[in-house]
Parts: sequence; structure tokens; C-alpha cells
Amino acid sequence: MVNVIGLKELLENVDSYVAQIRRGKSFLVVRRSKPLFRVSPPEEVEVWEPVVDFTKIRAGGVLLEKILSRM
Repeated sequence: MVNVIGLKELLENVDSYVAQIRRGKSFLVVRRSKPLFRVSPPEEVEVWEPVVDFTKIRAGGVLLEKILSRM
């Protein structure tokens, strides 16, 4: 069974839908009775691994412009 919700409904109650998605539920989002997109939990959780922790270089991090200018 497909759970269909309107875009306006999703936007007005996003926290409720996020909680349901975290529990594994999927939704087809429509606007004017036409499908826009599907919202569903990720199939597998990716583990993000920091490559560089710029807060160790400078408290609060480093500006992107400074990093790019040195590349």
C-alpha cells in the first residue's frame, strides 16, 4: 500500500512525517493530484567518516576561501 500525502500536508507537518519515515514508512508526495517525489528511509545507513577536522587547526573551523586559496 502506498501512503499518499499532499505537498502542503508534508510541509505543514514535517516533524511528524520525519518521525514516521525514521520508523520505516514511505510516502508518495503529490501536488494537484500529480506525483512529485517519494520520501523513504535510506536502504542502508552510511557511516560518515571525517577526513579532516578543521576545528583542530583553529577553534570554530577554517574558512573555505582560505582552504581553496592554498590548493
